[in-house]
Amino acid sequence: MAFGKYLRIHLGTRPEQLSDFRVARSASEGPHFNSSLTRRVTTRKSFWMYYFLTLMLTGIGCQTAAHSTVRLPARHSVHSEQLLVLSDVRLDKDHPLIADLIQLRKDVGRILELPMKGRPVVVYLFSDETNYRRFLQAKYPGLPPRRAYFVGSPDELAVYTFWGDRIQEDLRHEFTHGLLHSDLRYVPLWLDEGLAECFEVAGPQPGSINVEYAGRLASLLSDGWRPNMKRLERLETVGEMRRDDYQEAWAWVHYLLNESPEKTEILLRYLEQLRHAPHPGPLSEHLLEEFPNADQRFLSYVASLNTFRGAAVLQTVGH
Repeated sequence: MAFGKYLRIHLGTRPEQLSDFRVARSASEGPHFNSSLTRRVTTRKSFWMYYFLTLMLTGIGCQTAAHSTVRLPARHSVHSEQLLVLSDVRLDKDHPLIADLIQLRKDVGRILELPMKGRPVVVYLFSDETNYRRFLQAKYPGLPPRRAYFVGSPDELAVYTFWGDRIQEDLRHEFTHGLLHSDLRYVPLWLDEGLAECFEVAGPQPGSINVEYAGRLASLLSDGWRPNMKRLERLETVGEMRRDDYQEAWAWVHYLLNESPEKTEILLRYLEQLRHAPHPGPLSEHLLEEFPNADQRFLSYVASLNTFRGAAVLQTVGH
């Protein structure tokens, strides 16, 4: 059984300037574009890997001839503030997919109180899966097949994907990663994924409940599982990440954004610190300092999530 929806590779000169390389969604999963913006996301099984930069460069020279025959999409372009889509598929600015990403940027900035004035996120949208895979195999040989990649480097924040029925789900997640890394000096691994998981869920309001996650977490609770943000904060390597970790990361973010304005303010202050300093300390310390019973409140919140089947509206502090 394949274990993994995302692969994240850090490529950077210093720890505070690590860039991200995420690989998303297995090619074997069927496509699904939700034009109504209301359906829930599908099961996510995630894993992470770390490569050294030299490993990524190995064999590039011998791939030059093959790479030259596979070009990045450039036939059509749509530009809106931090979003730049270069595509082999013609998309107007009012296309539902483009309009959704434009609105997503506004939602991320409004809810997380981020200025959204950083580097643009470039989306390379191939018209078909074949050319998409040929390009990636030539540029990054040996990577496992996935539906979308997020690649962050000092030169560019880029998303690579191909047109398919799940394009909305894929791009919402990847574009969120790009926006976060555009505005923040550093994003802790678990928080990066938790925020992207939260904003990935499309609906009338951003941050709708991921029904599958809520159901699984409720089952874990009944089996004696207990949350532990400090444990999530220690996860740094591929082998440490499990499906349950991504579910818990999503739930913590959902809790902080919904349980009370005071909890939301703690998250917003932490994100503001991440804009200016790469290591402001663990978020768990900030949370437990003000709310020593936060773990118990979180347990009650997670248990309540499974009782909902509609959207949970994110609180927007000061709006």
